[in-house]
Amino acid sequence: MSVFLEFWQPWVNHLLLHLKDAPAVVVVMVFFIAWICSWLPIGIILAMAGLWQPGKPLHPEQKLPLLVPLYLLAPLIIWGAIWLRNTSFSDYGLVANISILGSLGLGFGLGTLSLFVVFTWQWWVGFCNFQKSNIKQLPSILLPILLVGLLVGGIEELVFRGFLFTQLQQDYPVWVAATISSCIFALLHLIWEQTQTIPQLPGLWLMGMVLVLARFADGGNLGLAWGLHAGWVWAIACLDTAQLITYNGKISEWVTGKNHKPLAGVAGILCLLLTGGMLWLFSNFELVIDKG
Repeated sequence: MSVFLEFWQPWVNHLLLHLKDAPAVVVVMVFFIAWICSWLPIGIILAMAGLWQPGKPLHPEQKLPLLVPLYLLAPLIIWGAIWLRNTSFSDYGLVANISILGSLGLGFGLGTLSLFVVFTWQWWVGFCNFQKSNIKQLPSILLPILLVGLLVGGIEELVFRGFLFTQLQQDYPVWVAATISSCIFALLHLIWEQTQTIPQLPGLWLMGMVLVLARFADGGNLGLAWGLHAGWVWAIACLDTAQLITYNGKISEWVTGKNHKPLAGVAGILCLLLTGGMLWLFSNFELVIDKG
């Protein structure tokens, strides 16, 4: 073992030395490679246990064992990048103070409210039906799905609107960094499911752009974006799990969302545009207050 370490140590030191001042694109590529490689042994074990078959569609019950370890590894990889680049989590928008909880709650409320408005509109015009008899399923699923939503929203915001966007912003204008980070965010969803994800790609990209705007509206912190993301995940997952909404086919699924995915339809896009407009007004209001 000592011989193995002595052989690789000069190469590792050489890599670390160059990464400290490397361009943002290189740092981003190394981050994703390190993230995937650190998770790969876990993926192999799950595949050998028959819990995952690479290349085949995932069932809902298969996602959690795959995603939880992957997401839990992300902060560790970012911590390594922080050590190399001599930065901190606060540079990526994750601040350790009570204000982030307020922003988290505000974002969560705004995310759930925007979906409530969109689905209420669809029900009111007769595009979908509300299954009142399934409400009884909600008490048992609200908290578990909330925890999943907070985990998914928190990690994805730290990775994409935190680390990735901040790194790209060092070498590119803000709008370019936002566009690239949102494209990567959208395309990486293809890893798990291709058929249902492809129609959602424009919506996922727009979602990424709205969440970048949320970070700006929150003064560079991730609390508002985290809350929005978690609220959307929580609300959609609760509706799907309890089967509270059924579509009656009165209008094209490209309006309501292809494959019953809101981001793959006009309704989901309108939800994002509505949220983005509210964030834009909020950020401009904050700017006026600061100047005053």
